[in-house]
Amino acid sequence: MPRSPKLLILILDGAADRPVNGVTPLSEANTPGLDELAQRAVCGFHYPIAPGVAPESDTATLALLGYPPDKYYTGRGPLEALGVGLRLREGQEVAFRANFATIDPATRRIIDRRVGRTLHSEEARELAKALDGIKLGTHGYARVKATVGHRAVVIIGSKERKLSANVQNIDPAYVRKGLFSEAVANPEMVLPRCKPLDDSEEAQETCALVDEFIEKTIEILDKHPINLEREQKGLMKANAILLRDAGDKMPRLPPITELTGYTRAAAIAEMPVEIGIAYAAGMKPYTVKPPTGNLREDLPSRLDRTIQALSENELIYVHLKGPDEPGHDGDFERKKRAIEEIDKYYIQPLLNKIDLIEIAILVTSDHATPWTLRSHSGDKVPWMLSYARLESSIDKFSEITCERTCRKTLQHGWQLLSFIVKELLFE
Repeated sequence: MPRSPKLLILILDGAADRPVNGVTPLSEANTPGLDELAQRAVCGFHYPIAPGVAPESDTATLALLGYPPDKYYTGRGPLEALGVGLRLREGQEVAFRANFATIDPATRRIIDRRVGRTLHSEEARELAKALDGIKLGTHGYARVKATVGHRAVVIIGSKERKLSANVQNIDPAYVRKGLFSEAVANPEMVLPRCKPLDDSEEAQETCALVDEFIEKTIEILDKHPINLEREQKGLMKANAILLRDAGDKMPRLPPITELTGYTRAAAIAEMPVEIGIAYAAGMKPYTVKPPTGNLREDLPSRLDRTIQALSENELIYVHLKGPDEPGHDGDFERKKRAIEEIDKYYIQPLLNKIDLIEIAILVTSDHATPWTLRSHSGDKVPWMLSYARLESSIDKFSEITCERTCRKTLQHGWQLLSFIVKELLFE
């Protein structure tokens, strides 16, 4: 297989949408950079997981890198753990993704699942230190590591007994179905007890340890100096932890170089789950600071790391935040503006620094977040491959244009990378 061009996979988080009156945020955005890419491009659609399935970003990312989640996904918890340098003692430890949350300790009513998004990473690290190493029962323990803002990784372990990840989420907003979680419409916002998903002793033992961990966590956190100070300032306490997406096995992926034929692969990674996926896929992570929410400030560092990664690798994956959050907020104009800012502060300056004869660019989204729905959806997602040697042209990258000029609709996101490499770049 030829070793050129290099391939840059550019993911616009949640940018895809559902046309309303013939328009979407992508179709209405002013995007000179994407328009330039469209002059030498083909486009189509893919369903990130399968038609009608609304994915989370972790499973969608695995799929877009060529890995069917139903074959390789072991849960969000192990990926988050791998991303912060933690590994599991398989059989005796279970990893969860976690949120610090605000509750009423007397009633267990959840006031805010994310502490109002006001918890600083430095505060979270101090709270995690107070929980790390908690003893549970006569044989159990917890490992706790804060990651970004209100987020953390929690590993529940036993020195003597086997444990199982087949337990329900300790977060009423998401219900566990197999290894995947689905959002719950209008959940009862009360901190639940752990429920085994089978009758095994391992699942029951895991739940017993989890319930004890939750109770001890509330007791420790509610009176922690960080929270007493926050209370004095009129801020929400981070006095509980919500656990979900359990996994008891580390991910085992064939190297992405074997899947694609490229010899060196990299990912621009900002969140632990992305770093974890990069490590699992044999990609070199080029880390950047977590997003601040200000794309004008965040994107230049991602651009710099992209240019560095392109000079040292052949396949580069970049996941840019921005459009997803306003989609969840039901804000068409802000979602359109986020796409325009990505174009202005990342895509346009990128095109001034690279040669499209040497580099092909695949642009897509990890999922649709329709502003009318305010959540991820199972809609098809547009993709566009731009490369100077392509003779075809489209006028704009959007759902509307791709509907008119669709080269191919793929039923699963994990088919996309193989299709691009084998049938378009090296046909």
